[in-house]
Amino acid sequence: MRAIWTGAIGFGLVNIPVRLFSATESSDLDLDMLDKKDHSKIRFKRVNEETGKEVAWENIVKGYDYNGKYVVLTDEDFEKASPEKSKIIEIGEFVDEHQIESIFFETPYYLEPQKAGEKAYALLREALKKSGKVGVGNFIMRSKESLCVLKPIGNVIVLNKIRFAQEIRKPDDLNIPGKVTIKPNEMQMAIALIGQLTGKFDISSYKDSYSAALLKLIHAKAKGKKPATPQLRVVHSKAKDLMSQLKASLDVKKRKAS
Repeated sequence: MRAIWTGAIGFGLVNIPVRLFSATESSDLDLDMLDKKDHSKIRFKRVNEETGKEVAWENIVKGYDYNGKYVVLTDEDFEKASPEKSKIIEIGEFVDEHQIESIFFETPYYLEPQKAGEKAYALLREALKKSGKVGVGNFIMRSKESLCVLKPIGNVIVLNKIRFAQEIRKPDDLNIPGKVTIKPNEMQMAIALIGQLTGKFDISSYKDSYSAALLKLIHAKAKGKKPATPQLRVVHSKAKDLMSQLKASLDVKKRKAS
């Protein structure tokens, strides 16, 4: 793996030099975009909108439109804006992880200590485990400030980027039901169904089955076979009320288990 950021964790007055690595990879199939007429690959070019000519990466800069004129920014400008945040993951506080709603979580990364920081890294990792807390901090990567959570998983400290509060849209415009009268027996039946479907979570039991099915279809088409089109049947329940539907759901689960 290749490090995508190098800096340090700020833990009080202790700086722990670290490298940041992506913790995820895509499971999507690598599909190319083609011209429908002759199946030639589609290419995207970075084009100057005035001249129509292609621009090489090394000649592209970033700019901010300030009153109709662009102020061009260099890598040095981004660092000068806040040099300490550009190189330090500054832990500002420690909290219980359950206090952070799942909607805020974004992208996970692995933190690897550099040689000079191995002992301090291990100390922070073990202290997080013993306290049961996660560290909340911020840093700058790719010219953008990010909020993050530091949490130990096994022997590695995982940095998970989280969104700022202002990045979360409010659901005020959605038609969401408020207070609804629910009959006690309906609630009892719903709780029973949840109990019947409750198990120990094992992430490895969940697979990307769609990509596998799509790849199977691709192999069939490559061999000149015409894949059969499955018929989607929408089954409408004959039950008229919610209670009957809940009871039917429990009965189905019981039949499958027997």
